[in-house]
Amino acid sequence: MNISFLGLGRMGRVLAQHIVDAGHDVTVWNRTPSRADALVAAGARRAATPADAVAGADLVVTAFFGPSAVREAVLDGELPLSDTTVWVDVTTVSPEDATDFASWARSAGVRYVHSPVIGSLAPAANRSLGVLVGGDAADRAVALPIVSLWADPARLWEFDAPSKAAGGKLVANLALAISMQGLVEAIDLGHATGLSTEEVLTTLTGTGLGVIAGMKGQTIRARSFGDTQFSTDLIVKDIGLMLASADRPLPALVTAYAALTTAQDAGNGDDDFSVIAARAAAD
Repeated sequence: MNISFLGLGRMGRVLAQHIVDAGHDVTVWNRTPSRADALVAAGARRAATPADAVAGADLVVTAFFGPSAVREAVLDGELPLSDTTVWVDVTTVSPEDATDFASWARSAGVRYVHSPVIGSLAPAANRSLGVLVGGDAADRAVALPIVSLWADPARLWEFDAPSKAAGGKLVANLALAISMQGLVEAIDLGHATGLSTEEVLTTLTGTGLGVIAGMKGQTIRARSFGDTQFSTDLIVKDIGLMLASADRPLPALVTAYAALTTAQDAGNGDDDFSVIAARAAAD
C-alpha cells in the first residue's frame, strides 16, 4: 500500500516506523525535516511538502500536536487527495473537531477515520497501544490493517463515528491526568504521616493508584523526568480539549490541570508529565 505519514513527533516517528517495517511504500513529511532522517534511512521517502507527500497515496496518516495543526496541514492545505484516499487522523482532538473533520472530508470527497491511541512511547514501540477507530465501517476496514500495526489486539476498539473515538481518547487521558495527580497527593499525605516515597509507592500496590505508581514509580524515585514518554505540553493541551468538551464541572481534572500548567510555566513543558511529582518526591 502507498501510505503517506504527516507529523513526525515522538509518537509519529514510532508509528511511521512500524508502517515502514511492515513493507509498505511510505512517504513522510514533517515541518522539521531532520525528524524524518531515521525513517528515510529505513526506506521511507522524504517529501518537501504535505501536498508532495500525499500525492497518489492510498492512505494518509496524520499525527500532529493538536487540531489546529490538522486544520492547517489538511483542511487548509489544498492537498491532492482523491475520492479513494482514506485519511486516518491519529491526532488527539475533541469530538467537535472530529465531527468538523468528518464533515470537511465528506465535502472534499475524502474517506475519514479518526484513530487516536492510548499509551505512551514504550507501548507504541512494543506494538501494545490501545487504539480507537471511529468512522464508517468500510473506511475502518481499510484503516484497521495499518493501525493494528501498533495495537494491542485486546485493546483495539471500533466506533461508528469519529467523534466517539475522540471522546474515548479524552476519557482515557482524563484518567491518566487525575491518577497522576492522585499519586502526587498520596506521596504528600504519606510524607505527612511519616512514610518515605518508597513506602508510599509500595503501599499503593493493588490499589486504584497502583497502575500509575507502577508506571511512573521509577521515574519518581530517580527524580529524572527528561525521558519523556508523554509530555507536559501534550497533556495540558489535551486537558484543554476535555474541559471544552465537558458539560459539567470536572473539579479533579481542574486540580491536575493547575499542577501541570505550573510545571509548564516553570519550563518543564517538554518533560514527562510525571514531573508534577518532582516536589513531592523531593520532600
